[in-house]
Amino acid sequence: MYKIYLASKSPRRRELMAQIGLEFEVLVSYRDEIIAGNVPEEIVKELSMQKAYEIERVLLEECSGNLLNYHKAQGYDGVLIIGADTIVSMNDVILGKPKDEDDAFNMLKMLQGSQHIVSTGVTIVGVNDDGRKAFNFAENTAVSMYEMSDEEIRDYIATGEPMDKAGSYGIQGIGAKFISGVNGDYNNVVGLPIGKIYQTIKTLQ
Repeated sequence: MYKIYLASKSPRRRELMAQIGLEFEVLVSYRDEIIAGNVPEEIVKELSMQKAYEIERVLLEECSGNLLNYHKAQGYDGVLIIGADTIVSMNDVILGKPKDEDDAFNMLKMLQGSQHIVSTGVTIVGVNDDGRKAFNFAENTAVSMYEMSDEEIRDYIATGEPMDKAGSYGIQGIGAKFISGVNGDYNNVVGLPIGKIYQTIKTLQ
């Protein structure tokens, strides 16, 4: 059995982890994120790595530099740290979380009636008797939206759902009624390519 740490405060990611039966502890990285480059896939890979490595650093300090022995003393076979970051992009324009309602309106106005890409970067750090391994990958999913009137957009923003989500919509919530198609991993749009994560974890155990 591994001790799993999720380096994310996202409730959607917690739900996906729990959905497949993983037991984990949430540890959030508060280190300033450094974005270099403008390719969405590379940005999310880098940000997920920063999150996972920061939590690894914090844990190493708490464990006096020996992560494995500390957790073995608690009955675990090893440690897994999972960091993730998601962004929405359209025509190379990156859409993060909206700053305010006007920003959310502008994002949804751009996305409606078109297709965009949701990219989630994942970093998994595994420590066991075989040593330390790190996996870093990105999953891309194409999402298409129906056309939306200005009134529909404003009514949706009034629900509050868009305000804490990249791209200003939640595919697992009210925003689902505006989605016309998904090409790729649906869970990736929610926040984690959980199937690929599970398959990666299997290689460490």
